[in-house]
Amino acid sequence: MDWREQLVLNMFRILRVLRTDRILRLSTSTHRFTDYFKGMERVKAVREIFGERTDEVLRNLKVDLTWAGGYMWVNGADGRLMISFKYLNQGDRVDIYLDLIHELVHVKQFMEGKELFDFHYNYTARPTEVEAYRVAVREARRMGLGDERICEYLKTEWMSDEDLRRLAKTLNVGCKH
Repeated sequence: MDWREQLVLNMFRILRVLRTDRILRLSTSTHRFTDYFKGMERVKAVREIFGERTDEVLRNLKVDLTWAGGYMWVNGADGRLMISFKYLNQGDRVDIYLDLIHELVHVKQFMEGKELFDFHYNYTARPTEVEAYRVAVREARRMGLGDERICEYLKTEWMSDEDLRRLAKTLNVGCKH
């Protein structure tokens, strides 16, 4: 585990003790997924994630729109989807769509009782992340995106170039980084 992962792990431990999920929730608005993201229940990738339970899961899924920084993530305490107002309003539409697909995989994993934030693994090797990225990449290819654009999607500020190369190799995406 490198120093960045150790720092994040320590942050999560502190956040759990401080119960900041309650603080963050003060600055959010909660919606039902199906009210905010209409038609996602008909998307093939989403139906592949949840199968015959798709309509029920999406109807019951809560979304918190928050002023907290970042992009989107699944709340590890209750499985609700957290989305930054800023990202939703200013982010690239393709990235937002692929992130929704990615995070819906995490919602399913949460429902299955999987540990979403298992810090025994490097982020790009974490089984839950690899699975979610694999589904998002499959959807990106279905949309006709090439490897260069998929690499742009995969790259995040918390991922080193080596992490990106490792993840891309795992996902069979040709990145030039």
